[in-house]
Amino acid sequence: MRVTIADDSVLFREGLARLLEGAGFEVIGRAGNGTQLLDLVDADPPDIVITDIRMPPTNTTEGLQTAATIRERHPSVAVLLLSQYVETTHALRLLERGADRIGYLLKDRVSDVHDFVETVRRVASGGSAIDPEVVAQLVVRRRHRDLVGDLTEREREVLKLMAEGRSNSAIGDALSLSPKTVEGHVHSIFQKLQLEPADEDHRRVLAVLTYLRA
Repeated sequence: MRVTIADDSVLFREGLARLLEGAGFEVIGRAGNGTQLLDLVDADPPDIVITDIRMPPTNTTEGLQTAATIRERHPSVAVLLLSQYVETTHALRLLERGADRIGYLLKDRVSDVHDFVETVRRVASGGSAIDPEVVAQLVVRRRHRDLVGDLTEREREVLKLMAEGRSNSAIGDALSLSPKTVEGHVHSIFQKLQLEPADEDHRRVLAVLTYLRA
């Protein structure tokens, strides 16, 4: 199997390349950033790309964004994200295109070299491999998004104004609603977001946090 590796750490990149070559893989490319990785894959598509998420120039999500671009341009190329971080927003978008030929492992949780090599083979062959910690955070992210999606358009407007720190009175003025109607929307929002009965201010904060996460 032919592999292209991307990581801004030279020592990690070269160490991973030697590990894979020792296991019978052919490492055909090494990149230190997303631009280099995309150029390598465009010029000679491998069977699988192994990339970190955070790479230069901003060290945020260049690797993940490059992985999404590779999936669009080269659907047959498998992608294994190997990172220290869980990044849910772009990961969800990547996985929504299909989980085949996709892997997402956390570096610190890879404890067995043989298992890792077999995971690379499985992903390259069309399978998938997602670290349980990544799955847990993606499920939480999906749950928050789905709950907010259950709100009506008016309830989302009310919640947006709540997120801006406005009181019920100010929300009523902004949306031309009576105080009683605003209270009804707020109560409905609490119910749909599955917020347990508690202090009003506490539930408002939790509702806003759910909205922002979604």
